[in-house]
Amino acid sequence: MIAQFSLPLAGRGGGFIAEMIRWFIMVAIYDICIGTIASVFGVSRIVACLIFLGILMIISFVGYIVRQKMSPPADQ
Repeated sequence: MIAQFSLPLAGRGGGFIAEMIRWFIMVAIYDICIGTIASVFGVSRIVACLIFLGILMIISFVGYIVRQKMSPPADQ
């Protein structure tokens, strides 16, 4: 039997160019966020980057807690 491997983007119809565009959009959004944090707090961009990563970690932790509270326990 031959194992078939599908490309991760094959289902979405994406390709190399679509991934490049997606990557550039993400970089632009992150740059805008980090630049805004740097100018608002008057810190360097590396400190703003660390603040941004901290904010993302807090959001993901809150999402994890909410998901744990909303999902039923497995042992019921």
